[in-house]
This record gives sequence, structure tokens and C-alpha cells, in this order.
Amino acid sequence: MKRKRLGKTILLQLLAIVVSLFFLLPVLLVINYSFKTKREMLLSSPFSLPSAFTLINYKNAVHKLDLVYTFANSLVYTVAAVCILALLCGAGAWAIARRREKFFKFSYIYFIIGILVPAQALFIQIFTVGNTLHLINSRIGVVCMYIVTGLSFGMFMMNSFMNTVPVELEEAARIDGCSVFRTFFSVVAPMLKPAYVTLIIMQSFQFWNEYLMTSLFISKRELRTVVLSTQVLFSTYKNDYSTAMAAIVISALPITVLFACLQKYFIKGMTIGAVKG
Repeated sequence: MKRKRLGKTILLQLLAIVVSLFFLLPVLLVINYSFKTKREMLLSSPFSLPSAFTLINYKNAVHKLDLVYTFANSLVYTVAAVCILALLCGAGAWAIARRREKFFKFSYIYFIIGILVPAQALFIQIFTVGNTLHLINSRIGVVCMYIVTGLSFGMFMMNSFMNTVPVELEEAARIDGCSVFRTFFSVVAPMLKPAYVTLIIMQSFQFWNEYLMTSLFISKRELRTVVLSTQVLFSTYKNDYSTAMAAIVISALPITVLFACLQKYFIKGMTIGAVKG
């Protein structure tokens, strides 16, 4: 029996390693290409190492991307949208989970329907509303657009985590004289820390890498994000893919660092409720 379990464990580990390498290979190829010259990229094998590891492609990418401005724009858009979205989704999901009125049940169904509708089907409507409210080519407009597109998923995810918060703690807080706001921020919100981290990471991925919706709202160069500038690099410098690969590596670094720092809470948030304690 022990040998059989050991064999299954080894087989599963080997399968996990193969799958990991399958997903890791494109990332390694992008990093490898980012150090190659134009000639090496066109003539050498994709798996061959560059003749010399230089940072010239990264320097060119920083210059052509206007990285100081585009990075700051992406950071402002993402941080503002994620913080507001987390606050709205946490408070809204708490109200939906605890109240029994028909309005709150309808609200939950409304957000579920929002998940089922593809975002691409709402491009015209979102742009029309943004244009009517004069939010096109403005930072506030981009942040509002991010919040609107992520609200349905955020509500759904946070509502599913509300079952992990004991109602007795909220009742005890009310008996002690806590207001609704203090009950939420002092009792409910700390209990939802893994859920908040999961939402922050997933929506940060989405907002940082958003291209289609952002391209609808932004046409001014000074408001572009890193992703928009990278696309311009691809279309303008068609023969300079090595610089474009370096730009992709640079744009992926912030999200990679965020995930590495919050990985523990992210895994806990994804697995919470899978095992009953």
C-alpha cells in the first residue's frame, strides 16, 4: 500500500513538473529574446542563449515606452481602482449576505448576470456613457471604467467568502455598542483579509494588463499605460522585437512582485472553505 501511494505521489509530482515547464517555457523564451540582438533573434534558434547579456534592449524599451509616465499612469489607475473596488465589493457583499430583503437578493442576481455578459459586448455602451459624462481621456474615467468592469466579479467573489465570517461576532459587536461602520471595519473586514488579498491580486492582474477598454478611453499620449505603449512599440518598430520583449518583461515585473509578496494570503484565499474545520 505504501509503495502504491509513493508511486502515485511521484507520478503526480512528475506531471506537475511537466505542466509547470509547459507554462514556464513561453516566459523563459520572452526573457531570452529580451537579451538578444535583432540579428540573433531572426537567425538563431529560439532556445539558444544570446552571445552577450546586455541591457541595451531594456534601455531602448524604457526610452521608447516613456516608462516614467506610462508606469506612473498604470500604477495610479490600478491602485485607485483596486482600492475603491475592494471597499465597494466588501461592503456590498456584506449587505447582500446579511440582509434578507428582496432588493438585496435581486442585487446579487444582477451582479451574477453581469459576470455572464462578456465585457466585449458592453464596449459601445460603456464608451457612450463615458463620452456623455466627459470621462474620455481622463484619469478619473479610466479608474471608473475599471471599477465598473470589475464590480460584478468582485461582488460575487466577496459574497462567497461571507460564509466564513461568524454572525455571532457581528451580534456581539452590536451588543457592545458598535455602529454599522465600526462593525464592518473592525470585525468583518479583518476576517476577510484572505478574500481581499485574492480580489486585489486578481483585479490587479486584470487592470494592469487591460488593453481593449483602456484603448477606447485613452488617446492622449501622456495618459497611456504601459500596455498601450508596448502595443505601440510592436506596431511602430516591427523589426525590433527584441526591444518589445524587453518591454514585456518590464511591464510584468510589478505584478510579479505583488504576487510574490501576497502569495501566502492568495493561496489561503483560494482554498478557504475547501476544507471544513
